[in-house]
This record gives sequence, C-alpha cells and structure tokens, in this order.
Amino acid sequence: MPHTPPSLSPQDALVAIMIAVSASDEQMRTSELVAIQRIVHHLPIFAEYDKDRIRQIAQTVFDLFEEEDGLDALFGLIRDALPAKFYETAYALACDVAAADGKLREVELRMLEEIRDELVIDRLHAAAIEWASRARHLRF
Repeated sequence: MPHTPPSLSPQDALVAIMIAVSASDEQMRTSELVAIQRIVHHLPIFAEYDKDRIRQIAQTVFDLFEEEDGLDALFGLIRDALPAKFYETAYALACDVAAADGKLREVELRMLEEIRDELVIDRLHAAAIEWASRARHLRF
C-alpha cells in the first residue's frame, strides 16, 4: 500500500524536481549531485532553506519512483507546494541539473518534457530556458 509522502515547502519542491531529473535515468551522477548542492547553496531562493532536508527530499522522490503512479504523485506534491510563478524557475533548475554532466540522455529529455507539460511551461519560454542552460554548461 502506498504511503502518503510528506507535504513539501516551495524549496523542497524545487529540490524534488532537480532530484527527479537526476534520478530519471536511475543513475545519479556526481556532477548532477554537485550541481544540486551548488544551486541550493548559492541561489537566493534557497537562502533560508535547511540544506539538511535534501537527503529527506531525495528519499521521498526515490520512494515515489518505486510506486506505480509515483511520478504523478510527485508532480501533484510539487504543484501543491510551489506557487505557479516559480514553475519556470523549477524548469530552469531541472535543465541545469540535466545539463550538468555535459550529456542529455533520452530519459532525461523525456523527464524535462514531462516537467514542461506538468507545469505548463510555455514552449517559447522553455526553449529560452533550455538554450540558456546549454550555454552555461558548454565545455571546451
């Protein structure tokens, strides 16, 4: 029987989105984890966030991924916790995590598409966010 996951704060929801993208290919890469840590430690939106919650939020995401309708449940939690004006922020953070290792895998692209759909991100805005993320993560 599925358990009821805890409710999330807006920052928890952003962390959950980043972890979901990283875990979508069933292998959280070090570069992705470092990107999540860097984001949480440096962006103003996380200034008051208890960074010790990252592990708990990660476990919630992993638990939901084990359930049959877990992804739908995760998006429900995220939409409940995150004001709509931060949906594009969530998508930008997800893109940054996906791009962190320099490779976008098919399953990560599908997860980003799912996030775009679930959070109803305008296609033109999504393209701009994706372009900026790609530009930030280019390598020589």
